[in-house]
Amino acid sequence: MDLQDFDYHLPPELIAQSGAEPRDASRLMVVRRTSGEIEHRIFRDLPQYLRKGDVLVLNQSKVIPARLFARKPTGAKIEVLLVREITSPAFGSPLYKAGGAKGVLWEALLRHAHKVPVGGKLMFEDGLEAVVLSIEADGTRILRFSDSVWPHLDKIGHTPLPPYIELEVEARRYQTTFARDPGSVAAPTAGLHFTPELLARLREMGVETAYLTLHVGPGTFKPVKANIEDHQMHTESYQITAETAEAISRAKSEGRRVIAVGTTTVRALESAWQEADSGQVGQGAGETQIFIHPPYEFKVPDALITNFHLPKSTLLMLVAAFGGHDLITHAYREAIEKRYRFYSLGDAMLIF
Repeated sequence: MDLQDFDYHLPPELIAQSGAEPRDASRLMVVRRTSGEIEHRIFRDLPQYLRKGDVLVLNQSKVIPARLFARKPTGAKIEVLLVREITSPAFGSPLYKAGGAKGVLWEALLRHAHKVPVGGKLMFEDGLEAVVLSIEADGTRILRFSDSVWPHLDKIGHTPLPPYIELEVEARRYQTTFARDPGSVAAPTAGLHFTPELLARLREMGVETAYLTLHVGPGTFKPVKANIEDHQMHTESYQITAETAEAISRAKSEGRRVIAVGTTTVRALESAWQEADSGQVGQGAGETQIFIHPPYEFKVPDALITNFHLPKSTLLMLVAAFGGHDLITHAYREAIEKRYRFYSLGDAMLIF
């Protein structure tokens, strides 16, 4: 398909600058793939569309305060966005040996990066320092810190909000209520609509809840600029427990539905399916660069809960692959007409 097939005009006032309160008061567009029918509900109505035996899979990754500010030895200020910690020697043994300890080596994006060459030093608050070890092909830097970053983040880090959110947002509101594993630099936004009470209601009616972790990188906001087939996804790390893998495998074998909460969950599930190569979702840790766009045959999710995504984004392409390009295009037009709120802090859709 052509890149323009995923473009649309969004009035700026429909970009949500704050989340609904309470969380499950956001709007919910329900899209039925077989009939093309569209309903307009409230997110707390979700239990009406799920049933006993469904497996609801959520991404429990936690957003870290990954936006830092440093100074060069000259005093010039540099903004640093941590992308992901390098923890595996497989990433590149020479670099790993140069840093090695937990929290010391990080892949990062620098604003005005051309001002910080290989060997360049950065000085942060709290006595933390870093040196640029290498510059990767995609422009990211590999930084070696003088100490583990983790103990310093709460003091010197800031929540890395998407560029289209112009207002101040409480850190808790850009975090799911079930976030557990620190590592994301962007929220798995479909999960932001769930309250503990809503999850409890779903469990009471017999819906199973299962959790995985995919640490979301900044590439989630990166638009596709060239041909779709030439686009390179940023690598993201994921972890699927044996319990979650078994719950999904049982559901698939028994003909029960798997409901994926968010595009990150879909990418982790589909990647784990492909890696296992056994007709099931594999357990354990992995890394994924999977780029899902039409046409694509999904192996795991039977339904998808997601937000409304940016034009020409890989997220929109995944949703179009799941719901069908024409139906999703129609749904987005209707969402704009009905004044839904878009993007990370906006409203949601359920596609099944």
